[in-house]
Amino acid sequence: MDESIKFFVGLDAHKDCIAVAVCEAGREPIRFVGTLGPDVQGALKTLRKYGPARQVSVVYEAGPTGYGLHRELTLRGYCCEIIAPSLIPRRAGERIKTDRRDCARLAELSRAGELKAIWVPNEAHEALRNLWRAREDAVNMRLKVRQQLKAFLLRQDRRYAGKTSWTRLHQRWIADQRFSQPADQIALTEYQLALQAAEERVQRLTAALQQAVQGWRFEPVVAALRALRGIDTVSAIGLVCEIGDIGRFGSARQLMGYLGLVPSEHSSGNSVRRGSITKTGNAHARRLLTEAAWNYRFPARISNELRDRSKALPPGIRTHAWKAQVRLCSRFAQLSSRGMQANKVCVAVARELAGFVWSIAQQAAPSTATQ
Repeated sequence: MDESIKFFVGLDAHKDCIAVAVCEAGREPIRFVGTLGPDVQGALKTLRKYGPARQVSVVYEAGPTGYGLHRELTLRGYCCEIIAPSLIPRRAGERIKTDRRDCARLAELSRAGELKAIWVPNEAHEALRNLWRAREDAVNMRLKVRQQLKAFLLRQDRRYAGKTSWTRLHQRWIADQRFSQPADQIALTEYQLALQAAEERVQRLTAALQQAVQGWRFEPVVAALRALRGIDTVSAIGLVCEIGDIGRFGSARQLMGYLGLVPSEHSSGNSVRRGSITKTGNAHARRLLTEAAWNYRFPARISNELRDRSKALPPGIRTHAWKAQVRLCSRFAQLSSRGMQANKVCVAVARELAGFVWSIAQQAAPSTATQ
């Protein structure tokens, strides 16, 4: 703990108010200061009462209000940290939760050194992450529209005989459908127009995302991750946007733990019990790795597309990506041959894939500094 810190301030920030509690270094009792409005200036006015900014440490939980408060306080010299709610220690048997207790608990844990801050992106990184998540929302909306269209056709007993949906042949089959009732024909047309708008939105956001990454400080990492099977440009951008500076993880195991891909454990004495994965950390990045892991159920090979993506990369990264593919394809086949459930196999492969992502990111940007 920094010896220069004299006051520890806990904030419980909401859209409409900020609850404030403070405690001094040592063993002095915690004081609830009051509830302020959402304006940052009000919080700054309260903090000035406790002396110079360098002597005040401020913590608050991550939430929907974003990083604006953190940036304003940091800009004025305060030591400000954002804490993941899932990593805040909870007392067993505690059944009362209020804003007053929450901010007081944060101040108390901050003084005790029991809190671990999350990584805060700069404004450029956050903007790119927002663009990535906008595309993700657009993809989810497209999926919903597709499901609605297929449900409408199924209600009319119109069943597509092909194996793959949403190909040109499938869309041509949809366009050729005719109904005796004019209202049904109008409904089909509206579903088709909604699907076309959703497709165009995804394409626009994809193009904007690929353009925005040009000149980004993590662009070399994005290019290097594309050498891995199952990770194309969009998913590579998503991984770096969601994880942030991969160089801040000291080992691959730390990255696996951050992504929640390690098994939970409850052991005592000679008893060792492991359960499902912890699912902590960033769910977006975990989903991307799990989706990429499905590609390793096939034998190892370098396709023409993968060869073209890797052509401009250093030989060391290409060699490491091929090593990853051989390892993970073999691992997928080995676990599947044991009769393990397919989803569990995929998660196990995704965990090892996270290790290769960490290794390749280290090679692509070894001197990247943590923000």
